[in-house]
Amino acid sequence: MLKLNDKTYHAAIYLRLSQEDGDISVSDKNESNSISTQRDLIQAFLRKQADILYEAEFCDDGYTGTNFDRPGFTDMMKAVREKRVDCIIVKDLSRFGRDYIESGKYIQKIFPMLGVRFIAINDGYDSADTENQSNDFVLPFKNLINDSYCRDISIKSRSNLEVKRRNGEFVGNFTVFGYMRSPDDKHKLIVDEEAAPVVKQIFSLCLAGNGPTKIARILTEQQIPTPGTLEYRRTGSTRRYYPDYPYKWATNTIVHILERKEYLGHTVNFKTEKISYKVKSSVENPEEKQAVFENTHEPIIDLATWERVQELRKQRKRPNRYDEVGLFSGILFCADCGSVMYQQRYENKTRKQDCYICGNYKKRVKDCTAHFIRTDLLTAGVTANLRKVTSYAEKHEKQFMKLLIQQNEDGGKKRNAAKKKELDAAGKRITELSAIFKRLYEDSVAGRISDDRFMELSADYEAEQSQLKERIAELQGELSKAQEASVNAEKFMNIVRSHTNFEELTPTLLREFIEKIVVHECSYDENKTRRQDIEIYYSFVGKVDLPD
Repeated sequence: MLKLNDKTYHAAIYLRLSQEDGDISVSDKNESNSISTQRDLIQAFLRKQADILYEAEFCDDGYTGTNFDRPGFTDMMKAVREKRVDCIIVKDLSRFGRDYIESGKYIQKIFPMLGVRFIAINDGYDSADTENQSNDFVLPFKNLINDSYCRDISIKSRSNLEVKRRNGEFVGNFTVFGYMRSPDDKHKLIVDEEAAPVVKQIFSLCLAGNGPTKIARILTEQQIPTPGTLEYRRTGSTRRYYPDYPYKWATNTIVHILERKEYLGHTVNFKTEKISYKVKSSVENPEEKQAVFENTHEPIIDLATWERVQELRKQRKRPNRYDEVGLFSGILFCADCGSVMYQQRYENKTRKQDCYICGNYKKRVKDCTAHFIRTDLLTAGVTANLRKVTSYAEKHEKQFMKLLIQQNEDGGKKRNAAKKKELDAAGKRITELSAIFKRLYEDSVAGRISDDRFMELSADYEAEQSQLKERIAELQGELSKAQEASVNAEKFMNIVRSHTNFEELTPTLLREFIEKIVVHECSYDENKTRRQDIEIYYSFVGKVDLPD
């Protein structure tokens, strides 16, 4: 090739190959795009150029061409801006990029502004060849073709993945902590024997009343490797690895683990989706668009434990000012105002006494009484009732199951009746509001009320109607989720069978057995004897009234 001018250029060769945008295939048809082939072709080209000196090579192996967020490309542009390179050579335009807008911006605007010569060998494009005007005309069309090709490949790839997702196969890039890919089938998960005990420990700590921050601190103190550290040790990936903090667990990591349904043995697909084949990041789908495929792999956490943890997580317990999580924190409620009850400690020179008092009374935000109850007396009362229930269940399991079913059915009927009554009332009110809207509109058309008055009234009624519709949706959801009494009784019995002879009331035991405790205000009889009633609502079955 003849010199186009007297300038000597310092060239960077740029190589790119990606499986994601269809450059790699199991067939040999794309062998021509391999890194080594691209390198050989460009070097052969350079040997014939008297005005171009080889300066550096930049490579992005495994990076898509749909965007320019690539480490090799970034390093090359740094070299350009540092004036070390003023010529870029690629095998063809598709190796440079597959986004026709971004590719055109670099080739036709950025590179000329920076004084960079651009050569795409197989496309016959050389920005220094000013005599060949057809280059500038053909270039946008070639970039558009490359973009379209990438889009077609992306559609085909996503279609194949969607089939696998709909079949309940695992298709994620990264496995859930506690699992690994099966060596026989990459779309199947198997238990990670090193990580699974950590997952079980996290759930146990949560059942014991510890929040995510406390759990993270415990694991850090025990120097348990984080998921990122474990991944680094096995694969060398630095994606989530922090060399200075190999055992530093984050609160968010614990939260994500506690919420994953995969630990029940389920595969959850369609959790995220890409907005466009040109956008690397994904957006999270709402829960109704996700698909759960049950029993696709071995569970690490049983259903009862997982469900109990989810209930506890909703209560959002936090350590008190003594840096403790009280034994009854988050499950103790005032019978009169419904407020959660707070732990309180009274100390003097002779004794220390823990108790619980009504949250509204403590904060003075609502008119209520203290509902004062000592922790030691509450513990003794709950322990005695729990021993009575588990002892009866152990000795009379069949009778106990019948009793639970009957009581659960009776309680469920009452609760559901109240919800159905509220649902009917909300439906009637919406019908009334629709009639009011119609009359308002007729009055507005007839001129009986002003437009401003019409807008004011209609806005109020629309707001009320919207609130009612939201409440109706909530009630319908609650009613549809109502489980049969026999199922609830069996769930409770599973807990009973594993804890028939316990020594003491531990946080874990308490939260496995009990959903909530309601504390009434104390009273005094004619002898000035203090009495105080508490109601214990057991997990899945509510209150349990044993026969005398």
